[in-house]
Amino acid sequence: MFESFISELSAEPLWTSVGLAGQFAFGGRFIIQWLVSEYKKKSHVPVVFWYLSLVGSVILLAYSIHRNEPIFILGFSLNIVIYIRNLHLLKKHKRTGETGVLEKDED
Repeated sequence: MFESFISELSAEPLWTSVGLAGQFAFGGRFIIQWLVSEYKKKSHVPVVFWYLSLVGSVILLAYSIHRNEPIFILGFSLNIVIYIRNLHLLKKHKRTGETGVLEKDED
């Protein structure tokens, strides 16, 4: 496994770097979410999670297209649509003052 990574890195250093950057952005979103949740002492998905998801997916989509990987192309294409929609909903709710947090019903 490590040998194939080294051979790919030497054969296509630019595209390997692009793929790694996308993977770091995409994977980094979970670290950010975890750190923010620990700070708040409750599960929380910050807006930066969705931006990192979008950036990572766009970069990994470009990498997948370069590698001609149809399964990953399909997956990252769908992810991008979902992340853009989530960001749109967050922006819309921020404008209207809605928090997106479910309130407990009072009996």
